[in-house]
Amino acid sequence: MRNPRRTALRAVLATALVLGVTAGPSALPALASTTGPARPAPVLAPTTAPASTPAPALTGASSDPALARRLSTALAGLPSADATAALVRVGGREGVWRGSSGVHDLVSGRPADPGARFRAGSVTKVFTAAVVLQLAGEGRIDLDAGARSYLPELIPASYGGVTVRQLLNHTHGIPAPDIPGTTVEEWYADRFRIHDPRDLVRSATAKRREFEPGEHQHYLNIGYTIAGLLIERVTGDTYEHQVGVRVLKPLGLRDTSFPGTDPRIAGRHNHGYQTMRLDDGTTGLRDVSVWGTTDGWAAGDLISTTADLERFTKALFRGRVVPEGPLLDEMFTLPKVTHLKTGEDAAYSVGLSMKVLGGREVWGKTGGRWGYNAAVASTRDGARTLVHSVNSTDAKGQDMNKVAQKIMVAAYGMPGGTASARRTPSAGPATRGLGS
Repeated sequence: MRNPRRTALRAVLATALVLGVTAGPSALPALASTTGPARPAPVLAPTTAPASTPAPALTGASSDPALARRLSTALAGLPSADATAALVRVGGREGVWRGSSGVHDLVSGRPADPGARFRAGSVTKVFTAAVVLQLAGEGRIDLDAGARSYLPELIPASYGGVTVRQLLNHTHGIPAPDIPGTTVEEWYADRFRIHDPRDLVRSATAKRREFEPGEHQHYLNIGYTIAGLLIERVTGDTYEHQVGVRVLKPLGLRDTSFPGTDPRIAGRHNHGYQTMRLDDGTTGLRDVSVWGTTDGWAAGDLISTTADLERFTKALFRGRVVPEGPLLDEMFTLPKVTHLKTGEDAAYSVGLSMKVLGGREVWGKTGGRWGYNAAVASTRDGARTLVHSVNSTDAKGQDMNKVAQKIMVAAYGMPGGTASARRTPSAGPATRGLGS
């Protein structure tokens, strides 16, 4: 049963927390019910801006001409069938580049805003993991303790062997909760539904476990939903406020926020579009910028900018968020298990994922919400960092978005010596996937 008081408190704090975030649109479109707006979102022809408005020229600045050429090529030609805009920041001692391409929206065709906010999806998990590790350093959470010892009324005895660490590195064996819908069209129609995290946990833990805790790895959101509730239990505070006072405020991440139950992106943002079946039966692009994210919560509802995420990534890798030592090492340690479905070696640590790109290990996290893909990445020594936001039209596709893939390859080189990169297995409708 949803707790109305807690839901209302979380929404208020999520809105009030945001440390200098400017106001969003003056009014939300009228809603007929929790399952859809009274007037439909704009529907547009796929792939291009209006013929009367030429696509804007690529903008960018770099200290490395070769890097600039590669990234400029990766971002050329937007808007396209794959993406309507892209924002990129590369940093570190190996070279710096800032660039944007594409359009703010397909109606006006004006240039994409390089300082725009966007949905970061599963990049949220890095923030959640960092707060849990901070609490572990304070002795308030034991990574080896059972999650049930903190939430006994929520996690049944059948999952009593799941530890906090296993929640964070996806080796817990808890299946995904049931979320209504099986197609993007059905999820779109239900985009204003409010999901309570406790209901999601109850749905998941009512099922049989996928495997014994610690036996395999399977990337799902549910471990981080439980981690968010665990943060609330040990602090007596909301998850959103704890991330705010522990990470956002100390680092000055003034454009990073949690939307709570508000389906809008507060402040300036480039519109997101998704390819789907339209009301007339044809396939085209629909504006999906307004879409609730309560199904993701502590696993995937963060809103941020490339500048804020770059600052966070650099601080994290330098030990300014989680102190250098055993706790930070948790984020760079892969469990010695195999993936449940593919049999491949585990790719996820606590909060991060690792991929070999250009012959070296790159650590980071990707995220996806409808209309938006995002990523943070860095070499362990911080020699090259990457943050990008791509307004992708296939944000939940089985393959990595082509523009996002080109950006990653331009920044780091070919993955595994091949010309393509497959997404890691899906986290379900809330967020996909350096895995999302």
